[in-house]
Amino acid sequence: MQNAPSITAGHAVLETVIGFMGIAWSEKGLIRLCLPERSREAVERRLLSHPGVSTSTEQPSWVVEVIASIKAYAAGEDVDFSGVPVDLAGVDDFRLAIYDAARRLGFGETTTYGELAKRAGHSGLARETGAALGANPVPLVIPCHRILAAGGKIGGFSAPGGSATKEKMLAMEGVRVGPPPAAQASFGF
Repeated sequence: MQNAPSITAGHAVLETVIGFMGIAWSEKGLIRLCLPERSREAVERRLLSHPGVSTSTEQPSWVVEVIASIKAYAAGEDVDFSGVPVDLAGVDDFRLAIYDAARRLGFGETTTYGELAKRAGHSGLARETGAALGANPVPLVIPCHRILAAGGKIGGFSAPGGSATKEKMLAMEGVRVGPPPAAQASFGF
């Protein structure tokens, strides 16, 4: 997946073990990724509602690889999406820096919004970092689900299902978020 794509734009809806997901691409790279929904139609609607998403379904070889990787991830495999080309045309420098820092997080690795802001060269901008991640057009490839609120709290998530989806994705990567299980209070004797 190292060479930039050279075939026209398009989109695909794929069925995974965790639901229907979708991607859209330009000749430069991925422009959209839709996290799981219950129906193919819902994903198709979400994809086609974004400007620049083509109705073409012809898949260049790099897209076929991305689809296979997404399906493997959904099945619980450790997948590295850092080589997937992305087309972030029109995204401002602040968001590009945040997205670049997020892409450096590996499978099962988390950080906080504040720490990610610092890593991106924007210390003190945790809230703005959260807003940038909320506008992330390609979640999973830019793994915004790996960014937590201060104190190890789950934080927000703008994908369908909200924080519950984020928590499920983290659990798939072996990350447990939230309070530890309640300890047994007494043995009853």
